[in-house]
Amino acid sequence: MPPAFPSTVGEVLARAAARQPDALALTFADRRWTYAELHQAAGRVAAALLQRGLHPGDRVAAFGTNSDAYLLLFLGCARAGLVHVPVNFNARRDELAYLLTQSEPRLAFVDPALQEHVAAVADELHGIERATLRDGDVLRWATDAAAPVHEEQGVQDEDLVQLLYTSGTTSQAKGAMLTHRALVHEYVSAIVAFELSRNDTPLHSLPLYHSAQLHCFLMPALAVGATNHLLEAPDLDQIFERVPKDHVDSLFFPPTVWVGVANDPRLNELSMLRKAFYGASIMPVPVLQRLQRALPHVRFFNAFGQSEIGPLATVLGPEEHAERPDSVGRSVLFVQTRVVDPEMNDVQAGEVGEVIYRSPQLCEGYWGKPQETEEAFRGGWFHSGDLCRIDDQGYLFVVDRIKDVINTGGILVASREVEDALYGHDAVAEVAVVGLPHERWIEAIAAVVVRAHDVEAEELIEYARQKLASHKVPKSVHFVDALPKNASGKLLKRELRASLGGGLGLTAG
Repeated sequence: MPPAFPSTVGEVLARAAARQPDALALTFADRRWTYAELHQAAGRVAAALLQRGLHPGDRVAAFGTNSDAYLLLFLGCARAGLVHVPVNFNARRDELAYLLTQSEPRLAFVDPALQEHVAAVADELHGIERATLRDGDVLRWATDAAAPVHEEQGVQDEDLVQLLYTSGTTSQAKGAMLTHRALVHEYVSAIVAFELSRNDTPLHSLPLYHSAQLHCFLMPALAVGATNHLLEAPDLDQIFERVPKDHVDSLFFPPTVWVGVANDPRLNELSMLRKAFYGASIMPVPVLQRLQRALPHVRFFNAFGQSEIGPLATVLGPEEHAERPDSVGRSVLFVQTRVVDPEMNDVQAGEVGEVIYRSPQLCEGYWGKPQETEEAFRGGWFHSGDLCRIDDQGYLFVVDRIKDVINTGGILVASREVEDALYGHDAVAEVAVVGLPHERWIEAIAAVVVRAHDVEAEELIEYARQKLASHKVPKSVHFVDALPKNASGKLLKRELRASLGGGLGLTAG
């Protein structure tokens, strides 16, 4: 028997609107939405989607940058029982075509500024209708006072609400199938771990297609009735202007952005902040300490996880930073963690193993990829692919990644995907792609190439730029006579990283 009052994403907003209808929920550009207005607008978007002939369970792709329309489309899909499919707005060509077709969406919403990229792959988008996202159809529906408002009907906790694409070790991304139940549990975990309340005034600027900004911060803040300000991108000039102007008291950035903030002469102007969140990659301890010295009254939170778990798995709280500044903290409310050896035996405190999870926040598997799903959930636990050690108090410390995934600017990039792109150039005989420590990007993508014939590094970088999203393009290309391999022919990327770091035997193109 279905629950009498299901915990759905749509109900999260409905409850907030019922508690404080006239409170300011969201601002974007020159538009302001109260909770009642945002709730009504989401209902109009839901009604318009269903009027287009969509049915519960149909997928709806979203290819756009941050805007109130982007959020309203997600909320409208949730209310209508549709499955929202966020698409990285940096995706181009083959990658874009894959993301727009693998989930088999009925409808794709596209920002006007990105239409040309969709037009370039139009021949592959058979049967997919298109509509305008930003400043187009979504806002027109949302602001039409005469339009019908759809009230949520029949949507259940176990229904899918989003396919969240995440990079793996192969060149094809995997769509993590997230249910209403998973996201609502994730929101509660975030509210508790981050001490969120209606008195918060966060500024959201990281991409909403990425799970961290949407599901760790914006949606949980809406759930508690906070006042939210949304920017299209993390532009530091706008951020330094908006913090005092809008009385912003909390910010979330990946370490790459915090590095820029820490080096900015206006840093002291952020003294009104109460909370600062970081995550998505490892924060250099010296940068964290510089921020803490400049902003002594700000409480810092370190968040760790991955898209498949909603994405929040562990948090290091403000009072825990002094003793363990390099830790990613302990499990959040609805997540159970273990660190295990290859046979799934728990390792001893201080030893290295793979961190695995069990949680209602977890995805149901990967869309259309049963083999990958079975492998990820073997033994009844989700295998993260992250190598960690755990201390006797349950604090996690990230050591390395099992999979060859590069964390550049807080975005995961599969090295295999970059390698596959470069292999398309006839001058590339062999290539290995690794991540190297970088003061701004934390990890910079570097390609190590064995040439079939003469080619310059700049030509290969430009070639990659034509095939990949900008954040996946190598920052450098290095030429070698041979790649290091073991006796069985396995590529030794650890040796490559060490050699590149020391400049041994490698010539930059």
